[in-house]
Amino acid sequence: MRLSRRRLTVYCVAFLFAIVMNFAVPRLMPGSPVDSMIAQLGPRATPAAIEAIKARFGAIEQPIWQQFVDYVVGLAHFDLGVSVKYYPQTVLEVLGRSAGWTAFLVVTAITFSLCIGVLLGAVAAWRRGGRFDSFVSPFSVVLIAVPPVIIALATLFTFGVTLRLLPVGYAYDPSLDPGLNFTFFGSVFLHAIMPVLTLSPYLIGEFQTTMRSSMISVLGEDYVTMGRAKGLSEAAVMFGYAARNAMLPVLTNLALMLGAVFGGSIVTEIVFNYPGLGLTLYTASVARDYPVIQGQLLLMTIATLGANLLVDIIYGVVDPRIREGRA
Repeated sequence: MRLSRRRLTVYCVAFLFAIVMNFAVPRLMPGSPVDSMIAQLGPRATPAAIEAIKARFGAIEQPIWQQFVDYVVGLAHFDLGVSVKYYPQTVLEVLGRSAGWTAFLVVTAITFSLCIGVLLGAVAAWRRGGRFDSFVSPFSVVLIAVPPVIIALATLFTFGVTLRLLPVGYAYDPSLDPGLNFTFFGSVFLHAIMPVLTLSPYLIGEFQTTMRSSMISVLGEDYVTMGRAKGLSEAAVMFGYAARNAMLPVLTNLALMLGAVFGGSIVTEIVFNYPGLGLTLYTASVARDYPVIQGQLLLMTIATLGANLLVDIIYGVVDPRIREGRA
């Protein structure tokens, strides 16, 4: 339990640091959200309207220390403030509308990539030096090196513009009413194909290279030799003995890559006009919507820290030796 408390302390310190940075970074940006909101009014920006806006968002113009105190107090009461761009909606309402779509994309891309990457890495390690390994391993390095924006634009141009096989924007057909029916789910699936294909190549490359190197290191272990001596099939030894123990570094890499996945989802959602957190963050940045920017960055921080904590828990399930070491 000593290790568990130490890890929890690290997570708490990281969360507190994220709160401070989350508060400071938007305020280092040029411009003022109040000025931006007044500019949006145009001819309607009467003196009375300007005073009303300043009164509603007056906390933004207070001294910086007072802003930070109000920000922390609001977090303690789960109050992230009111959006400047989407006024009078609250930040929780804005993020709640977008978080589900981003979670859907990220979970789908990670699940798909994990299955493909682990399978390719395991087979490449099992047959290392062969034709399959000689093709898959270098190709995985290429997938890691290609930026998501290049893949997004190439996918959009190929499948959306040239071949016209897939829709080029939105999370579902705007003419449909959301509901629990196959028509709506089918539209959601079609609109998610290109964003998922954009996020997956980097993940597949990372999972493949990590799984291959990890599995090569365990192929010489005694339990793999014992599995072969029992006369088990090649697939049983490969996945039941070698691959299971080689998964720990893959899980570590998964937790470390979550931040990169969120970064890739921002670019992906902007390119495909997908109504997730990435597009919301972009529009909030343009509008200097401090409350939404802060709320979203905090949400991503919580998701990343939570994923790392979940990986620590899964470690004990996959490898009992870790669980015994913490007892």
